[in-house]
Amino acid sequence: MSTVGVVRFPGTNCEFDTVEAIERLGGRGRIIWHEDTHLDGIDAVVIAGGFAHGDYLRPGAIARFSPIMSAVISAAGEGMPVVGICNGFQVLTEAGLLPGALQKNRGLTFINDWQNLRVSSTNSVFTSAAEVDRKLRIPINHFEGNFTCDDSTLDDLVANDQIVLTYVDNPNGSVGDIAGICNRERNVVGLMPHPERASDAMLGSNDGNILMESLLASI
Repeated sequence: MSTVGVVRFPGTNCEFDTVEAIERLGGRGRIIWHEDTHLDGIDAVVIAGGFAHGDYLRPGAIARFSPIMSAVISAAGEGMPVVGICNGFQVLTEAGLLPGALQKNRGLTFINDWQNLRVSSTNSVFTSAAEVDRKLRIPINHFEGNFTCDDSTLDDLVANDQIVLTYVDNPNGSVGDIAGICNRERNVVGLMPHPERASDAMLGSNDGNILMESLLASI
């Protein structure tokens, strides 16, 4: 059985939802404390959502220097699947594992609502089980989820097929309607929407399962 390590920082609040979503699909989830220094026995990593270190300075800026991140960066470089959800996406950009940055939402409003997403690429560890143009109903919950980058970086993301998810109706001002991207090697993915909160149709949607299934299949 594949084991997915779910990183917890002080202020993380989606780790148990993420573990439950993984185990619902037959994987094993294991909470990893941010002061740990290794990923022994771990096959993939998810950096869960929340407000790591209270989002002081800026989201992810302090978490990026936690001891576990050295192990995550090393494992990502060796090809291990690494996914950052919401605050986790912010941590990955701060750590240099993904390009760009997340800034305050257009209109300076906190958004907690369902969104319709479009699968823009299946060439990543988090979208491989889906189909291009498939629509997914997955919620967002953030104040600083507005993805931004310079024109050259955006051109590279498009040219290299690194934009994996886009918003159908852009809620936060993200450049290119971007909801999620991957690195050039396809094994690191960051997204602002919360697939772990869309894992049960009884609670509104199970569209997030296709993304978690992709992660488990990539191991």
